[in-house]
Order: sequence, then C-alpha cells, then structure tokens
Amino acid sequence: MKILVADKISPKGVELLRQQPGFEVIEAYNSTPEKVLSLVKDVHAIAVRSETQISAEVLAAAPLLKVVGRAGVGVDNVDVEAATARGVVVMNTPSGNTIATAELTFTHMLCGARPVPQAAASMKAGKWDRKSYGGIELFRKTLGVVGLGRIGGEVAKRAQAFGMRVLAYDPYLAPSRAKAMQVEGVTLDELLKQADYITVHMPLTDATKDMIDEAAFEKCKKGVRIFNCARGGIIKEMALVEALKSGKVAAAGLDVFEEEPLPADHPFRGIPNLVLTPHLGASTAEAQESVGIEIAEQIIDVLSNGIIRNAVNMPSIDAAALKILGPYLDLGTKLGSLVQQIAPQQIASLRFTYFGKVCEIDSNAITRAIERGFLRRISGEEVNYVNAPMLLQRLGVNVDVVKSNAECDYTELIAVEAIDGEGKSHSAQGTLIGKTAQPRIITINGRDVEVPAEGKLLVLENIDQPGMVGLIGTLLGKDGVNIADMSLSRITPGGTAYMVVLVDTEPSEHARKEIKNNPAIKLAKFVQL
Repeated sequence: MKILVADKISPKGVELLRQQPGFEVIEAYNSTPEKVLSLVKDVHAIAVRSETQISAEVLAAAPLLKVVGRAGVGVDNVDVEAATARGVVVMNTPSGNTIATAELTFTHMLCGARPVPQAAASMKAGKWDRKSYGGIELFRKTLGVVGLGRIGGEVAKRAQAFGMRVLAYDPYLAPSRAKAMQVEGVTLDELLKQADYITVHMPLTDATKDMIDEAAFEKCKKGVRIFNCARGGIIKEMALVEALKSGKVAAAGLDVFEEEPLPADHPFRGIPNLVLTPHLGASTAEAQESVGIEIAEQIIDVLSNGIIRNAVNMPSIDAAALKILGPYLDLGTKLGSLVQQIAPQQIASLRFTYFGKVCEIDSNAITRAIERGFLRRISGEEVNYVNAPMLLQRLGVNVDVVKSNAECDYTELIAVEAIDGEGKSHSAQGTLIGKTAQPRIITINGRDVEVPAEGKLLVLENIDQPGMVGLIGTLLGKDGVNIADMSLSRITPGGTAYMVVLVDTEPSEHARKEIKNNPAIKLAKFVQL
C-alpha cells in the first residue's frame, strides 16, 4: 500500500504510517498540481491538510485510491462528490481541534475582560499607563453560549470553573441535555438581553448568517462583550463595527472573518477594543499533533481493517451495492431535510419506517442518510453519515427505525416522522418513480401530494376556499418567481387544503411575509432540498 502525505502533518502521524507492514509512505509537501497528478497514479491513500487540492482530475488520475484523509475539519479542498462517485472514502478529524478552539475562545474572553494585548503594546511602546487599561472580572458574570456543540460545551465547562452563570441558546438542544450540562437553555432573545459575555459556536448556514446583526445588538446590554472563534459571517461585521464605536459593545474578540485573509483596509484593524487573531483556532502543537495522528490511524483502519471512521461521504459499501442503494440514499437525505424544515426546532424523537422492497435491503445506510439530511442545516459541515447518530444523541433526539410489513400503495416507501415535545407529528413520505428511480414526495403531514424531491418548495396549508391557487400564483408572479410544478390536496371540501409549489427561485422575504400574513394561510414553509 502506497500512502502519499501531500501536506505536512504531525511527524508522529507519518511515523505511525511507516510502521505498518506493507505500507510505503511518500512525503511530498508543497508539490505543484502537476507533481501531485504524477504522484497519485499508484497510491492507495492521500493525507492532506488544507493546501493540496484533491480535485476530480486528481481522483481520476488515481485508479488505486481508496481513501483521502483530511487532518482537520473542513474538506473544501477535496472534491467529495467526485470521490464518492469513484468509491473513495473521504475522512476528516472533527474532534481534533475541540480543546484548542475552546481555549482560544476563552483566551479572547479573558482579553475582552482585561485588555492585556493593548496594555502589552503600550508597554512595548515605552509607556507605563495603568489607568487606561482597567478591566472587569468573569466571576459572577453571565456568559451566553450560542450553539452548545462540542466546542460550545467545552467553553461552558471552563466558564463554570470561573464562577460564571452560563446561558445557552441552541434551538436543537433538548432540555434534558442542557440540564445535564448545568446550563440554562434560553431563547436567543433572552440570551442577548441577559448576557454580559457572548460567544458563538454555530456552523455558518443560511439560518446563522448574520445571526448577530444590528437588531441583535439593540437587544444586548450596554457594555456587552462578544467573541467569535467559529465561522466568519455569524456576526455581521459592519454591525459589530458600529456597536464597538458606539460603546454598545465594550470589547470583542474575533478569530474568523467573512473574508480571509482579512483585508488590510478593513475597519476592524482600527478599533482599539477589538482583539483580532488570524484564524488560529486549531493552531496548537497538541491539536496539530492530534489531527495528524488521528488521520493516520483512520487511514490505517481503512486500508488494513476496512473500518471507516469520520467519513464525510458514504463509500462504506462496495460499488455494486452503492449502485442499488444510491437512489434510496438520495431520497432519504431529502426526506430528512424536508421534515427538519417543516418541523419545530426542538424535536423529541424521530421515526423512520420502511415499507415494501426497502425492507429487503440493508437499511442502515438509508437511516444514516435520513439522519444526515435532517441535520445538515443544523450542524453544517460537521455532520456526515458516520457521526449523524452521535450528533442526534447529543441533541437528545431519540431515533426509532421500523421495518413494516403493512400493505401500502407503493412497492417501496420511506416515511420520516418527527415528534415534537407536545407529541405532535410532522412527517413526509417518499418513493422512487420510474425506470430511473427518481425520488418523489407523496405525502406531507399526512396529506397526499406528488412533487419531485428536489429544488425549492413552498409548502402551504390554507382554508379551502375559491381563489387560493390564483392568489398564490399572483403573489409569486409579482415577485418574479416562476412556478415549475404544483400539487393540491384536501380531505373534505371547505376544510383545509395543502398546496405544494415547486418554484425556480426563492420568494423574497416580502413575498413570504405577504403569504404568511394572509388570514386564509394556516401554514407557510419555504423548503430547500
């Protein structure tokens, strides 16, 4: 087995690979794309960090390649889709930088409380200015943690050790999990109003982009301190600039930015009460050693034992099986995503039911696909087919899988159901249609519909009265939104009806508000699959 270490990882990780019988290790750091293409022709594994690009061209040039291991979290430099098509495992090391990022966050918090960087710079400039650099304590202050995943949880532990009260906002976190961690689960508005310190630990998604904006700062205490070592773009940068200048925010610390490297003329660089670091979250000797050793161990497991950990795609089955399962995985992912988008944020349990031919195949991979689909707008790049069950468990969501022998109208059917804290069900069912096995949604919340499981959907429940189709068509037309397909469903005339509209583009916020505010509309959800 030949392993190409294309980017510099921990020497201990490289040595671990060299110690394996039958392994030949090639270290080729800072190679040109052309050099990489020439090196991969007979390799079985590639280890990278963020520098080397593993493109579709590189994958095509590596017929023996079985695994690409990324020593770190993001896999932006790996063409995951092309790797999956070629049956190549792509793995990362999502937990290796947890402690490093948590400690950097706490370092920023301490520098926000006590202006050590500014005082140090003053001393280096030959001054002795004690009056200008007074601070406050963390003890008995309130910390608001936005996102209580791995890193947010570690920050919460450290804050508790400092005698801080910890509030946590995580819309997908079960109350039982918050109680076990001895934090107070609150709404985002409550957190903003009560916190003396705020730190964000969410993935960057459509829902979290600019989550902390001008309106959010308005709700905060005067003199709040805020920190971001997660992803640039969660805190709206220009809103933070104004909040720092006005004194609404007393101090801030950032390790991540919307544009990296941070432009030389960015307003952040001129603000004295703002501490900046150049994306150092994982930049500790221990974290780099940890991810280097971890990715080496994972590569060894795949090549020697066939064990796959922290995969970001689904190649843990052979090519023949993947060909059969592929359409089911696609359908499962989309059903999971659909149900997550129509259900409330806090879910107590999930139930997946398989009918017909689906029961005859290994449904474990399909279950993972549904879980990944449900989580992908919640957990961002962290979620994959391997860690999805663990992430749901961390959120306190129970998963029940049922293979049913009950009769149904389809030869194969997948039903996904989310149960909220009040016992209410939110569900969707889907099947595969035609010789090409196209995924199709056939029910939403128990209502019969039929729309492709793809693209952008407007899901509406309305009073069954004349003119509703025309009303929606007119509103979307005024908004410049083209309707590609539509499905209508009702149980009894004059009751409520369902309308599922497949659109080419997302309706504007104004159009969506107009739809939701119509008294005849009982439910309006925009869903993106």
